[in-house]
Parts: sequence; C-alpha cells; structure tokens
Amino acid sequence: MANVEQLQPRKGPSLVVQGAMLLVVTVAAIGMGWMSGGYLKGAGAPSSVPAAPENEGKIAEPAAAQQPGTGLTLVALAPITTNIASPADTWIRMEVSVVYDAPQPPAMTEDIHQDLLAFVRTLKMHQVEGASGYQHLKADIEERASIRSQGHAKQVLIRTLLLE
Repeated sequence: MANVEQLQPRKGPSLVVQGAMLLVVTVAAIGMGWMSGGYLKGAGAPSSVPAAPENEGKIAEPAAAQQPGTGLTLVALAPITTNIASPADTWIRMEVSVVYDAPQPPAMTEDIHQDLLAFVRTLKMHQVEGASGYQHLKADIEERASIRSQGHAKQVLIRTLLLE
C-alpha cells in the first residue's frame, strides 16, 4: 500500500512569493529598457561637427579637376556593359560609383573601371542570383576597388545592376 504522503500533490511556492518574483522581474525589465533606450538615444545623436557646405551632395566626374584636402569624394564610373562568362548570351549592365577618402587622379578611377569590367566578364549567373549573390558581388567589387586604389576606395555604390 502507498503512503498517504506520497498520494498528496506537492505544493508550490505561495502566492506571495510568486507575486514578489513577478514584481522583481518586471522592475528589472523596465530598468533594462530604460537604460537601453538612454544608451541608444545617446549613440544615435548626430555628430557635433557639421558637414562642410561645399562637400554636401558632391558628385565628381572622373575627368573633373580635384582639389586636395576636400574629404570624401564620390566619383561616378562609366557604365559597364558586357556579357558574362556563363551563359555567354547573358549581358550585364552595371553603373557604379566609388567613394574615395580623398580626391584621386582620374587614372586611378579608369584603372578601377577596367578591373571591374574584367571581373564582371568572369561572372557566372549562379554567382549573382539572389540576395546573398548580390552581397557577395558587392563585397568582391569593393575588395577589388580597394586593392586597385591602395585602400583609397572606401566604398563602391552599385547604382544599377541589370542582367538580360
């Protein structure tokens, strides 16, 4: 026969203890939310140094004369239109811009353009399919531009990418 003690269900913590724990967890969550909000509010504040008016929205052409010491420079490359490696009857048109840390000579921009043209000709369709394919293509293009410019190209902006 079983003991009477074994048949009775165990009792959990009292309602007072459960209420106190719920209150402690709620206060901790509110405090962490408040602290996180304060941290993010401070991190997202605009910098105290305003942008120079002469650099706002500046787009320089490759052949344009550049003045030294003007900061970041955006240079639009000539459109790249060529066929890709596989399938050979698929054409790609890509328009890109390069963000330099300082103004660079037009010859560097032309070297980057030719290097990107040669790279795009080696692409296969499966390499650029989907979102991850686009991210890999952008990373490869940025790496090539950075290497060709000895680190002066900080970012490559793909404005248009069309495969036909």
